[in-house]
Parts: sequence; structure tokens; C-alpha cells
Amino acid sequence: MTASVQVAVTGASGYIALHVIAALLDQGYAVRGTLRDMARGDKVRAALAKQVDVTGLSFAETDLMADAGWDAALADCRYVMHVASPLPAVEPKNHDDLIIPARDGALRVLAAAARAGVQRVVMTSSIAAVGYGHEDKSNFTEADWSVVSEEIGAYAASKTIAERAARDFIAGLPVAQPMEFVTINPSFVLGPLIDPDGSASIELVRKLMAREVPGCPKMGFSLVDVRDVAAAHMAAMINPDAAGKRYICDTEFRMMAQVAELRNLTFGPGGHPVRTRVLPNWVVRMVALFDPVVGRIVPDLGRQKRYDNAAIRQDLNWQPRPMDETIIATGESLIEMGIIK
Repeated sequence: MTASVQVAVTGASGYIALHVIAALLDQGYAVRGTLRDMARGDKVRAALAKQVDVTGLSFAETDLMADAGWDAALADCRYVMHVASPLPAVEPKNHDDLIIPARDGALRVLAAAARAGVQRVVMTSSIAAVGYGHEDKSNFTEADWSVVSEEIGAYAASKTIAERAARDFIAGLPVAQPMEFVTINPSFVLGPLIDPDGSASIELVRKLMAREVPGCPKMGFSLVDVRDVAAAHMAAMINPDAAGKRYICDTEFRMMAQVAELRNLTFGPGGHPVRTRVLPNWVVRMVALFDPVVGRIVPDLGRQKRYDNAAIRQDLNWQPRPMDETIIATGESLIEMGIIK
């Protein structure tokens, strides 16, 4: 019975973490979510209660930058989902503001998990740890790692450094103290929100629907549904063959104009038209001078990266939903929660 199996999920109030928690509770697992501020517990519980029975949900107070609380948070847990990692909407001036909490937080979680005798840790990484910093390469597999430099940005650097540090930690564990480790590396995550606080990954979509940008940059994204990301975490947690591996979690590549056109067809008649005209690169660069969210996409203008998802499909029997469904569900969620007026 899964009801007796305790799973810890770090960063319980986050966009992906909420869907992971919902999936775990739906399967009957007991879940202990970690929060930096326990005052957020009631809000998280109320949001999840609209999706699933939250009887098996509890919380523990922890911080990625402090040792206190981690041993208690992971006590008696068979599995840990380490989802917490900073994802700001604005690029920090000092990259260490992201790199240090991502790396040191992962190491704190893994050290506490090892002390608690956890069987397996599933860590949320990113394709940002796979395909960045390669100027002449456009096709990527799990064998690829991003090249850390100032140019790839703080987020990509933080995810790459944190995942490498985590794998080094696991490799250095004593033979008598084994612990299994898996990483899920999602692409750009879309899909419905459980909590209206949302995610930085939704912000660009929100800006499009709110008509806060004049059109669509000449760029695209590798996309994945947040519900499919949660399903990947679940499968990676229990599949014996997943131990030690990393999995690209990506559905397909879409140009931003394609996304905008689908949203406009779906939501335009209801009073939420989306600008679909394609913007020259110089316009995007000009907007980026005043909008840090837009500034994050400038390095990817005109680039198309392809990420191979064969491994996750084969090993974990991962079957993502159609991307049109995801794009529409994201818009519906933003309207339903009042994020788009």
C-alpha cells in the first residue's frame, strides 16, 4: 500500500512541485512538503484540496541556504522529490544569487536524504543543464551538458552546476550507504496552474495574452506540460531501471507565433485576443532594454534546439499529451484564476 510510504517534496509551493504533490496524493502516498515559510501551508493545502484529497499532506519548514530542519523533514521518507530551485523572472546581476542556493540546496537535501536512509532521490533539473553554451549544435541528448559561462545566464548555470554537484555527491557516497538518484530535465513548462501565484515560466505566456508585448519574437521553445513533468517524476521514483539516469522531459518544439496563433483562435473570440504578428529581432532587443522578462529570450532569437526524448519514452513509458491541449489549458487556467482579465 502506498499510504504507508512517505515522500518528501521540496519547494512545495512551486508550480511543478504542486503538480508532483497532487500526483503523489492521488496515488495514495503520504507527502511531506517543505516550505521556507510555514505560514504558506494553509494556502498550499487549500489550493491542492481543489484537485485531490489532502489528508496525507503535511509540511516541514526548511531553507535551501540553511541546515536546520532538513533531517526532520526527510525522516522516515522512502523517496525524496527535490524540486525546489530558484527561478526568478528577472536575471540577477550576480549569478551566484542563483547558483549558490541551487547547488548548496541540492547538496543539503542529498546529505539529509543519505542520513535518513532514503532509497531514491528524484531531482528536477532542466534542459538548461543540457543544451546551453553550444554555439554550433542544435540537437541534444542526455549525454550533453551545458557549457557554463557568463553568456548562458544565471539560471542555466545554476541548473548545470547543481546537477553536476549532485551527481558528484552521489558518486562519493560510501558503498555501504547507497542511495539512488535520478534527474528529470524538463523543457519550457506550460500547463494549468494549481495556485495563482504561478511561475516565472508562465510569465511570458501571460504577457502575450495580456497584450503586454507588441507581437511574437522570431524564436521558439521546446515545450512540455507540467502534468507530464509530474508523471515523469512519479515514474522515475519507482522504476528500477531509472537509477542513476537523467531524462530529457520534452514534448515538441513550437515557434512562439504558432503558440500565439492557437491562443488567438481559442481565446480571441471570448475577449482575449493575442497579438500574432512576428517582430523583427531589433524590436525585441529594444523591448528587452525595458523588460527583463523579454531580455531573457534575446540570446535564443532565431535558434531552434531539438531535444531527444526517446529515453524517457522507452524507460519510463512516458506518453505526453498533445501540445495543443497544453497550450489551451494554460490559457484557460490564467483566465480562470483571474491572472488574465
